[in-house]
Amino acid sequence: MKRRLPTLPIFLLVMWLSLNDSLAPGQIALGVLFAGLVTLAVAALRPVSAWPRRFDVAVFLFFDVLVDIIRSNIAVGSIIVGASKRQPHIGFMKIPLELRDPHGLAVLAMIITACPGSVWAGYDRESNVLTLHILDLQDEAAWIRTVKQRYERPLMEIFE
Repeated sequence: MKRRLPTLPIFLLVMWLSLNDSLAPGQIALGVLFAGLVTLAVAALRPVSAWPRRFDVAVFLFFDVLVDIIRSNIAVGSIIVGASKRQPHIGFMKIPLELRDPHGLAVLAMIITACPGSVWAGYDRESNVLTLHILDLQDEAAWIRTVKQRYERPLMEIFE
């Protein structure tokens, strides 16, 4: 098993000292105590630890998601202000997933929900099928391609 730097307690200690605006020995001792107790308390909430394996893929995924969020904002904005004269085709769709890592699924949920016009509406663990609500569902195949190729594949490289 690889030893990793304990990031949570270090982060909590730094935050404690920053918020108290002091490096006094008493504040450091309280910060260490606080960081240790909180780390122990939340350890039971997170039995499976996540450690991304491919940071280079994560960086590219970040920029892909950023571009998709900007595009989605423009598309939803044009629907709302009426720039598009046609009515949006609101609908639900199901996408079969290969991704099973709980951390990867959580990131996928955040990505999909962060893009305006799409919402993670459900996930069936047994069949591994994702349900999405789409504001303007014109091309279901394009949505499946986007989720599987732009998001799911990189997340599998990162987390599995």
